[in-house]
Amino acid sequence: MRISLASDSLDGIAPILMPEIRKRGHTVIVHGAMADERADWAWCCSRAAEDVASGAADQAVVCCWTGTGASIAANKVPGVRAALCVDAATAAGARRWNDANVLAISLRLTSAPLLEEILDAWFSGSTSSDETDLANIAYLSEIEN
Repeated sequence: MRISLASDSLDGIAPILMPEIRKRGHTVIVHGAMADERADWAWCCSRAAEDVASGAADQAVVCCWTGTGASIAANKVPGVRAALCVDAATAAGARRWNDANVLAISLRLTSAPLLEEILDAWFSGSTSSDETDLANIAYLSEIEN
């Protein structure tokens, strides 16, 4: 898969994100502090989300100090369902029940071992085929503004 990656700084786990994603066989498109472009969280994280919405990337991973700003910025892009995940169970649930296509991570809270667990759960996850889950996901597109 093509994964768009954005971080507003190179703090915490930021330096190991690209190698961890590549280790799982994905191609990485970088934004923000990892590239030669504006690194503020709203700008770089929305750019990564725009990659997903346009089809330039299949999914994205966006990061800032808390992960909150990264998820807010990504969720402003139509067609994006970003989930702030602090553990593997949340990442698996976000993929399964929400068909989340952007993973938001806190640079401050996430350790290297926890990052590995989150990425494994995220990339091995798939969307539920349950009618109720699919109806909820479809409704998000209806209410998008």
